[in-house]
Amino acid sequence: MLTKAAKKIFSLLIKIGVLLLALVYIYHQFIEKGDSLKRFQQLVDHISQQQVTITMSAIVLLMLLNWILESIKWKYLINRVQKISIWESIEAVFCGLTWAIFTPNRLGEYAGRVLFLPNRKRIHGVFAMAVGAFGQSVITNVLGACALMWYLYTYSHLNIYIYIWIFVSAIIFMVFFLVLFFHIQWIVKLLDYIPYVKKYHRFFDIMGRYTKPELFKIMGFCMARFAVFSFQYYLVIHLLIPEMPVIQMMLMVLILFFVQSALPSLDLLDVGVRSATASVLFAHITTQSLAVVAAVSSIWLINLIIPAILGSVFVFKLKFFDRNV
Repeated sequence: MLTKAAKKIFSLLIKIGVLLLALVYIYHQFIEKGDSLKRFQQLVDHISQQQVTITMSAIVLLMLLNWILESIKWKYLINRVQKISIWESIEAVFCGLTWAIFTPNRLGEYAGRVLFLPNRKRIHGVFAMAVGAFGQSVITNVLGACALMWYLYTYSHLNIYIYIWIFVSAIIFMVFFLVLFFHIQWIVKLLDYIPYVKKYHRFFDIMGRYTKPELFKIMGFCMARFAVFSFQYYLVIHLLIPEMPVIQMMLMVLILFFVQSALPSLDLLDVGVRSATASVLFAHITTQSLAVVAAVSSIWLINLIIPAILGSVFVFKLKFFDRNV
């Protein structure tokens, strides 16, 4: 059993370790992606400075709006477990982003958030957060599948019977995701059939407590966030490649989100995967692949690195053992 002093020392070492890992990641990414950022600077040098300033300021403000919406959603989700203020929710969300950048599939984001909760509420918090993440995934997959159907019809030249089979499969896939989200208690019932999982029912039961009106409200938050970061992509791509058709651009962005969500990732490599995927997709509607990569890299910098830096301020507020240590 650790003494209170030992717990404090151990807690401090963990916090310092988290900050060091985040700083190493950020440094690595700036070195690794320096060419893309330089390319972005070269591209905007030929554009009106006022237009660049307005556009990039709007993107930064949209980033803040995006994470504030996520903070409101987190406060709403966790209300079933623990009452927290909107500021506490903002601290938890930004701190989670600091943890997320160096963990596979951003799993550290869960730890960064729930460590702001009392010990006994943390596992409940993980499952509450999973409901919000599932809602965000539903939006990404449903809209992405719709855009993918357009892509296959327009560019793949598949046999009509194969396309119809894929189209029907996509409809089933989308309906399944939507129905499952609004009947998320089915997941709870399924987990209750697994012998070694059933004994933890008191933790995952939280997922089944959300009513349909509450799930619709959670989905509303997810849709609002999706609209915000989609608009960010529109602004930066339109800034660099103003002649690109808007509808085709946004459909490609939806497919980019869809493909990205399907791939296991480490944020350490995430921007490279996004850039490669974007280059392949957007090659159908533009020859300016470097501008596309530069746009994706700039969005990555604003949406991930800046919040992670801001979140590092809150790391030292974490309580690893109890509310007093």
